[in-house]
Amino acid sequence: MSTPDFNLLVTLDVLLAEGSVARAAQRLRLSPSAMSRSLARLRETTGDPLLVRAGRGLVPTPRALELRDQVSQLVQDAEAVLRPAQSLDLTQLVRTFTLRTSDGFVESFGPALLALVAEQAPGVRLRFMHKPDKFSTPLRDGSVDLETGVVDSSASPEVLTQALFRDRFIGVVRRGHPLSEGEVTPQRFAAGKHIYVSRRGYDRGQIHEALAALNLTREVVTIVAGFSTALSLACNTDLIASVPQRHTANLHSDLYCFALPFALPEFTISMLWHPRLDADLGHRWLRGCLREVCADGVGNMSADVRRS
Repeated sequence: MSTPDFNLLVTLDVLLAEGSVARAAQRLRLSPSAMSRSLARLRETTGDPLLVRAGRGLVPTPRALELRDQVSQLVQDAEAVLRPAQSLDLTQLVRTFTLRTSDGFVESFGPALLALVAEQAPGVRLRFMHKPDKFSTPLRDGSVDLETGVVDSSASPEVLTQALFRDRFIGVVRRGHPLSEGEVTPQRFAAGKHIYVSRRGYDRGQIHEALAALNLTREVVTIVAGFSTALSLACNTDLIASVPQRHTANLHSDLYCFALPFALPEFTISMLWHPRLDADLGHRWLRGCLREVCADGVGNMSADVRRS
């Protein structure tokens, strides 16, 4: 059985509304002959003449009268389906969004994001998912709605991104640690024992390269997968952690942070999402919430990050 031409529904709706081939043709911007051909196809498809001549005009058949309201509703429903969504009632939105991000990001921005979401859309639930890698597969297969992190060459070109804020690395030690007193020089920094953060288990990075440029090396005594773990270890040992400044928004009172004594480039934290969700009103609203809380939480990026 062949698939019917659904465009004929629009033609039928206009013909039944106008009761005239000429007026229907004018409304649809067709020639009268093209409209006559469409009416002939409708008669063949439905098995009914639909409109028959009565004097100088056309009158609908009983079948046409039966179809008129149904066809009109079908056309309106189809137009609504194909029309871009215009509004979203957040108070009625019931949905769970999955965000893949680091523990430190959740600690820094999670409370404000949850509060904003609860205020605007109480039926929305956020599920935070650990981010063990930078692969874009979860965004592509739909298991993750939104992701945060540094965008690099490994990101899929199909993924959409938007910058949230700039960040930089700082040093963190326990209060009372030798580096919490006096000037932190490259030599003093390199002489300590260090925690290195790497999700993939690597033991070298930008800090090693910066120290090597000064003919210095540092000793890494432990490698951990997350910055929150590094801060916890620094709080209870004499080890030095190097973490993004934003991860210290809720710094423990027993910790002390300081600017690194050498130049490292800042980096951009972005949010990433798949194009299929770009026009989704709920997802668009969530992206706006994330931008708002990150803008509010950026704070001061001055060189002096020492805390008394």
